[in-house]
Amino acid sequence: MVTSVFELDLPTLDLIDVPAEQAQSVMRNLAVEHWIVRNPFGFTVLRYDDVAAVLRDKRWHSASAILPQMAGVTDEQFLARRRVSILSAEGDVHTRLRRLVAPAFSPRAADHLRPFMREVVNGLVDAVHAAGRADIVGDICEPYPIPIICELLGAPKSDWQLFSRLAQDVLRIFNGTLNDDLPVIMKAQDELDDYARGLIAQRRSRPADDLITALIAAEEAGDKLDNDELVTMVGAVIVGGTDTTRNQLGCSVALFAQYPQQWKLLAEQPELAPRAVDEAMRYFGAVRGTGRFASEEIEYRDIVFPAGTMLMPSLSVANRDGSVFADPGTFDITREPAGQPHLTLGSGIHYCLGASLAKAELQEALPILARRMPDLVVDGDITWKPSQVGIFGPQRLPVTFTAPP
Repeated sequence: MVTSVFELDLPTLDLIDVPAEQAQSVMRNLAVEHWIVRNPFGFTVLRYDDVAAVLRDKRWHSASAILPQMAGVTDEQFLARRRVSILSAEGDVHTRLRRLVAPAFSPRAADHLRPFMREVVNGLVDAVHAAGRADIVGDICEPYPIPIICELLGAPKSDWQLFSRLAQDVLRIFNGTLNDDLPVIMKAQDELDDYARGLIAQRRSRPADDLITALIAAEEAGDKLDNDELVTMVGAVIVGGTDTTRNQLGCSVALFAQYPQQWKLLAEQPELAPRAVDEAMRYFGAVRGTGRFASEEIEYRDIVFPAGTMLMPSLSVANRDGSVFADPGTFDITREPAGQPHLTLGSGIHYCLGASLAKAELQEALPILARRMPDLVVDGDITWKPSQVGIFGPQRLPVTFTAPP
């Protein structure tokens, strides 16, 4: 017998103003008895198989496309500027964009930047090494991804600080204060678009060994990205490639600080970096959930989800599902890979386009930090971002460490 999801007798999950770790505990406890629960906006999916099924079902569309409406935004100027991005596109549009740009985001392309990643992170550690103390967020995480994105795009060092500010301001769209932040967001979007157009114009006349040149040249069966699509893609790279990496690195270091033997092991065996990154992302991912809405009536598990139904798949709770991951509450960088991947990078058509780059950045940074910051200890209180932000992580992470001669 098929039942509407709205007729089910389900627990209600309301985590507004609940601290992040407490919220995770509440959801993990609920997942023991329920694969789906209510929330103030729709429903939350809690178990791995069901989260993966939603993410892989093309009928569930990314909620990023309707985020302004969900936030109650009525500003016509802001709504009119919304354009299709690979982050929000669906169906044939998404397939086309992904097909054209995917080769530029290959593991090989990311590997090309690994020496530069090591150079950047070593330079950041050099600045704090002698003192034997640092704010991991301000000294390492915040500045780390920007030079790499600039190198990827072929942008000069003089623009690093501009990129960092623009990325932070555009990403305010996910902070739950969208209406208040609209003027700042729109100004940053305009600056970012103008900057991207300038870079693209330069590369059309002077091609180089960088992502923009590769995107300009991307072609299949005569199909190419037009200029507006190029501008949007460059903006997506700058925005998507900064806050995610800096927050995941902060989450990872905060996690390792609780497991000093794992930190020491990573320093001694840097070849464990790929496993360590995957385990840190599984155990404590910066992207803890996502949003989907039913583009049509969908039937799943003998439940009908009417068109427009909102689902919030919990990636973080799914990543601790004991039916998929053995001893899921244990953090272990020597863990053998499970039969299925963690979901912090998503799944299905919206699987993170920059996954190879993000993994490479973390795989290069963490072993260097572990080796050059031995005996890492949190020195004071960690300040965390509000639990409702789209990309979670520490705002301040003060540490001390032994500074080797």
